[in-house]
Amino acid sequence: MPEDIKPVGGEISLPVDIDLAVEAGNWPEEAVLLRLVERAAGAAFAETGAAGRSELSVVFSDDAQIRTLNAGWRGKDKPTNVLSFPAFPFPKGGPLPPMLGDIVLAAETVAREAALEEKPLENHISHLVIHGLLHLLGYDHETDAEAEEMEAIERAALARLAIPDPYA
Repeated sequence: MPEDIKPVGGEISLPVDIDLAVEAGNWPEEAVLLRLVERAAGAAFAETGAAGRSELSVVFSDDAQIRTLNAGWRGKDKPTNVLSFPAFPFPKGGPLPPMLGDIVLAAETVAREAALEEKPLENHISHLVIHGLLHLLGYDHETDAEAEEMEAIERAALARLAIPDPYA
């Protein structure tokens, strides 16, 4: 693990303060979600080496809310599993800005995908948090090369959490 991500008394010390909100949808208990987010973020930061101190907002919502966000911000009038909203432009590999931004997940889509892929809901949530966080850290998947780089980091971060490769 990078120097600034160390277990402290069984907890993970992260380079971000996490603000977690459960706004809508059928999600696990907030304490379970916070543990999943902290572990996923720790694994992602361990793989990227991003350093500094920042804040991160993670919102657990539902398909109706994420559909509205997806339509307004991306012009796609449909729900999706996860959206990321950077607070500041972030050059990949640069120091963390004071606030990374927001990650929003949609309950029905996330649960449906986990069931279709026959994977535990917690594993899918962890993967989507890592995916959303990588977007906030400057990674993307618009080209094949970008997708390969991002997916390799996702696989490595998930392996740290003993979660099987979601792309296999």
